[in-house]
Amino acid sequence: MLPSPMTTPAAMHRAEELWPDRVAVVDEQWAQPVRLTWSELGDQVRKFAAGLVDVGVEPGDRVAVWAPNSHHWPVAALGTHYAGAVLVPLNTRYTVSEASDIIERSGATVVVASGGFAGIDRLAEVSASPVAEGRTVVGIPLESPVDAPDTIAWDHFLDVSDDAIVLARQRADAVAEDDLSDILFTSGTTGSPKGVLAEHRHTLAGSHAWASNGRLSDTDRYLMVNPYFHTFGYKAGILPCLLFGVTMIPLAVYSPTEAMRLINAEKVTVFPGAPTIFQTVLDDPARPDYDLSSLRLVVTGATIVPVVLIERIQSDLGVETVLTAYGQTETSGFVTTCRADDDAVTVATTCGRAYEGMEVKLSDQGEVLARGAMVMRGYLDDPEATAATIDADGWLHTGDVGTLDDRGNLTITDRLKDMYISGGFNVYPAEVEQVLARVDGVTEVAVIGVPDERMGEVGKAFVTVAANATVTVDDVLAYAREHLANFKLPRSIEFVDVFPRNPSGKVLKRELG
Repeated sequence: MLPSPMTTPAAMHRAEELWPDRVAVVDEQWAQPVRLTWSELGDQVRKFAAGLVDVGVEPGDRVAVWAPNSHHWPVAALGTHYAGAVLVPLNTRYTVSEASDIIERSGATVVVASGGFAGIDRLAEVSASPVAEGRTVVGIPLESPVDAPDTIAWDHFLDVSDDAIVLARQRADAVAEDDLSDILFTSGTTGSPKGVLAEHRHTLAGSHAWASNGRLSDTDRYLMVNPYFHTFGYKAGILPCLLFGVTMIPLAVYSPTEAMRLINAEKVTVFPGAPTIFQTVLDDPARPDYDLSSLRLVVTGATIVPVVLIERIQSDLGVETVLTAYGQTETSGFVTTCRADDDAVTVATTCGRAYEGMEVKLSDQGEVLARGAMVMRGYLDDPEATAATIDADGWLHTGDVGTLDDRGNLTITDRLKDMYISGGFNVYPAEVEQVLARVDGVTEVAVIGVPDERMGEVGKAFVTVAANATVTVDDVLAYAREHLANFKLPRSIEFVDVFPRNPSGKVLKRELG
């Protein structure tokens, strides 16, 4: 094996050299299933990069991608890197106003958006919004041909000249390991999403460590239900496959039936996802109808994992290795992980030990601190927040409280930042509170996470109302649906007269429930 490259264009060239005829992507979400070898994927990536060069994208420019999992996503992501540009993934659950804010703040000059899919047409939303003005918009045809004004259809965008491909190859060769690879936005306690600046070396160090820990190889086939816009789908999905020659099998809309069908048909060996994913598979009455014996590796986490679930994945599904892990966007998603030889209790009740290249320790207050190869450059246009998060010694202050056992296994016990996890997605109450506070008649809002059997946690909003004002639950929820992604929506609203507060006036959320 050649040494691990530290830029994704170099990794793309290496994959083409090592596994030219092996299958890189299987996308069965089409009338005519798409199968690309590593050579064919490399050709598509170069054409996308050449298309970017043709529309004037320069090294360091930003390209936003707003689309569900399909073979187009790795082409767009890797093609963006190949052209020396910076990837800006957009959460598919965002409203157009949320997506527009991130596109504007990141300075993206190109937006790649999907057409109609599962009842949602992101391309139409972008085309009808001011964000399309002065930007190149590329449309991905999912359920129907692209039919939006002032956009470039995917196939047309990839119809490039040989000269443009030569220029793209020159761009790829010029990419350095300390160039930015992506800006992923993650909410903060102030309620304003922060753009996390990751370099190629940060991203690939984490992806390589994750794949090595899972013992991935070019014989593996990876079912991808984790969304590509998230670190779990992108940096623990697409990029490990690129580094180790693993076949990618994207799935845009999860269902246990479709997941089991793909595992059976494609002999899937690697299947990461949130705990609820595996619960639905285990409990599906049709499970005996499918051969799932090819599965060898399951990686889960993002919430509390019952020990019995780990045991059932191993016993009922026959999975040899089940791993849990802990990370943040600020570390490309990688801080600690369990190992293949850990027992079920360790896997279920801890986040494992530091990845190779990372260090973990606790502050005097018990806050989890992380340092090493995966820690971000900083936050986009926010040096103050960067300095507050990464100290002078390079330790990233995660905002989570935890414990370390004598083997170095980390257990997260609390969150300094009030963040809760709903369906595998981080939700920051301050962001939700900022939105709900704009409802006419509302004077103050406090949001907390409460347990939910299906989602892990969901939001509950406590609201105070101005004297003589009339505000209903429907008023609050209707406004929230217009301005917040679905996973951020509070599932219940409770009106209160006053909030419990400490002597300094801060709301005591622990007394709300």
